[in-house]
Amino acid sequence: MLSAAAIAYGAATIVNAIATGKGAALGVDLWTKAKVKLTDEPGIIEGRILSDPSEDTNLIKRVIKRVLQRFRVEEEYGAFVETDSNIPIARGMKSSSVAANAISLATLAALGRKLSDLDIVKLGVEAAKDAGITITGAFDDACASYFGNIVVTDNIAQQVERRFRVNGKYAVLFYVPPLKAYTAQSDVNRMKRVAPLVSVAYREALLGRYWSAMTFNGLIYSTALSYDIKEAVDALAAGAIAAGVSGKGPAVAAVVPEDSIAKVKEAWSAFEGEVIQARVNRVKAHVVGTDDD
Repeated sequence: MLSAAAIAYGAATIVNAIATGKGAALGVDLWTKAKVKLTDEPGIIEGRILSDPSEDTNLIKRVIKRVLQRFRVEEEYGAFVETDSNIPIARGMKSSSVAANAISLATLAALGRKLSDLDIVKLGVEAAKDAGITITGAFDDACASYFGNIVVTDNIAQQVERRFRVNGKYAVLFYVPPLKAYTAQSDVNRMKRVAPLVSVAYREALLGRYWSAMTFNGLIYSTALSYDIKEAVDALAAGAIAAGVSGKGPAVAAVVPEDSIAKVKEAWSAFEGEVIQARVNRVKAHVVGTDDD
C-alpha cells in the first residue's frame, strides 16, 4: 500500500482567538513530521506519537477520517500513522495544529490526491474540533503553521485577513514550564470577559503592529488565566521586542534579536522549566517523501 511523509512547522501566538474568534500567529521552525501508511483494513486507524507515547492519538484518527471521507474512500482504506516532533504537547505551542497539518498532507500524498492549501488547513481544523481539543478551531495557529511568517485571521469565518512577511533575523524563544495545560480544559468564560481588550490587540495586528499586539495579548491573557507576567516582562527587559503567553499557556514566547538571545536565556534561567530556541519560519508545510509498498 502507499505511504507518505510530510512536515509542518510550529507557531507562536500573537493574538489568541479564544476571546473574540479572531486571532494572529507567527510561524516558527519547530516541526512535526507525520508518516501515513494506508492499509487494506477499512475503519482501522492506528496512531503512534513517537515523541510523547503517553499522549492520546484521537487527533490522528480524526484527521485520517476527515481526509478519507473527503474523497469517499473510507470504505477502502485504513491507516497506520506515526508522528515525531520537537514541540512539547499541551504547553500552548500549537502541537495539535502542527500535527493536523502534517498528517493531512501526508494522507493526501499517500492517496495521490490534491487540495488547495487552505482546504488542507481547514481539514485539520475540523478534525481538531472533532477531537474536542480546540475551542475556536485554532485556524490562526494552523495557518501560521502551514504558511509560515505572520497570519491574521477570522477563525469563525475561516478567512485569512492579512499576511505579513517578517523581515530581519529573530530568534523565537519559548519558556516552557513543567506543567501541561490542555486547551479544552481552559476557563473560556474568564477569557471571553477580556474580549474588548483582545479586540484592541487584534486591530494592532491587522495594522501591522504585530509585536506590540503580541505583548499586549500576553498581558491580557496572563491576567485572565492567573499566570505570572514576570517571565514575559523579564524577557522584554533583557531585549526581546515582543513577549507573552503563547496560546492558553503555560509557555511564554519571546521574539528576540540575535544580540539579545543570551540575555533573555539568562533572565529565564531563574525559572523552573526549559527554554527552547527556534527561529521565524518562512517555509510552507510540505510532503517529504512517498513510497509504494
